[in-house]
Amino acid sequence: MGFGEAISSGFSSMTQFDGRAKRSEFWFWVLFVYILEFVVYLVGSALRLGDNGFLNFIWFIVLLILWLATIAVGCRRLHDTGKSGWMQLLLLIPCVGIIIMIVFWAAPSQPTDNAYGPAA
Repeated sequence: MGFGEAISSGFSSMTQFDGRAKRSEFWFWVLFVYILEFVVYLVGSALRLGDNGFLNFIWFIVLLILWLATIAVGCRRLHDTGKSGWMQLLLLIPCVGIIIMIVFWAAPSQPTDNAYGPAA
């Protein structure tokens, strides 16, 4: 799956917590989110938009949408490795949680069908 396909898939299935997602879909989505946040930060800093309450509210809504889509694609990525999406609660553990999740998200897909769906 390419970069554009991953972004399209991320937005089209942002409330779909079942099924499976390949590594490329997950990591391209994460890359897109980081690039978008960086660009908005640069533009906001250059134009000094930090004091505009309405724009801050709009950015907050956009961040909520991106967060929901990221949780969904992370859940599907864990399903692809045979793990439960609830494993993302490990992110609540300071420092160690993100390391564990990166290892899980980077793990290879199960080549056969599993409880979460057929192999892609």
